[in-house]
Amino acid sequence: MNHSIFSSDAPHPEASSLTAFAENQLDRDAEHRDEESIVHALAKEGTHILAFAKDKLVLKHDGQVLDPLFARYELQELDPDWEAAVLLGYRKTGEPRLAVPVRINADELASHYKPADMRSLWRDLLLEGEILGEAAQGMSLIRWNSDNRFCGRCGSVMELRIGGYKRVCTACEHIIFPRTDPVVIMLTIDEERNLCLLGRSHHFAPGMYSCLAGFVEPGETIENAVRRETHEESGIHIGRVRYHASQPWPMPHSLMIGCYAEAKSTEIHMDVAELDDCRWFTPEETLAMLDRVAASGNTSPPKGAIAHRLMRDWVEWKR
Repeated sequence: MNHSIFSSDAPHPEASSLTAFAENQLDRDAEHRDEESIVHALAKEGTHILAFAKDKLVLKHDGQVLDPLFARYELQELDPDWEAAVLLGYRKTGEPRLAVPVRINADELASHYKPADMRSLWRDLLLEGEILGEAAQGMSLIRWNSDNRFCGRCGSVMELRIGGYKRVCTACEHIIFPRTDPVVIMLTIDEERNLCLLGRSHHFAPGMYSCLAGFVEPGETIENAVRRETHEESGIHIGRVRYHASQPWPMPHSLMIGCYAEAKSTEIHMDVAELDDCRWFTPEETLAMLDRVAASGNTSPPKGAIAHRLMRDWVEWKR
């Protein structure tokens, strides 16, 4: 008897845990945050800080080891902006973990520092595991606070509150909270022909194919966003939609929602403004791209990307 991937959570019961930026285990302690949380965290022995020079994490670099964790006294030469510090949460040991923007430019850092953006931290394996997830959280919150210094209603200055998880207007008292932008990313599957649909954006590296993706619009369900984006970009009609995994994406503060989409048509009508190419691939062709051995020279997004996870899990799913 044939079983459909749309009626199974195989091959992983929680595939999200296998994506980059997802291994953050900090206790965010949201219920107990107040205006003194950062002061208390900075006063605690053993507190460690992640430093951000705009959109780059600053790593201590001694020629061999890269260390992203700073004690408070180590930040002084970087000119930290303590007023914009964010309390990320607490490790299981009780150790507070903070993110702090620094005023020094990344290109002006001394040689014993290495700045790296989020993509480089992941793709170049500069950080892995829990600390990579903590860096992603820090980057998203530092960027959100920086982008919302002024009130969207009256234009007055907004103040950071409860450790960086709320901003309040000093004039009209308008309150905002950190935002996360939902993005659907989907692998469309033609079960009858055993093919998957992949596309190439104009900005992709040469030969790289990936899942189609797009932002969820206001008033739209995840399933309908999958159907709309797939049809807009490829012309393919979608039936069933199955959630598979998610991934924090700190560029700057998105959540990638990975789904499988059931193809109800086969003829591609590509949106050339959105895509450079779009085509159907066999499991064998997909696996060759994932393993970087495709004779065509085509490749997939690297390991850790949710698109890689969707593609590999489809190939490895036991029918």
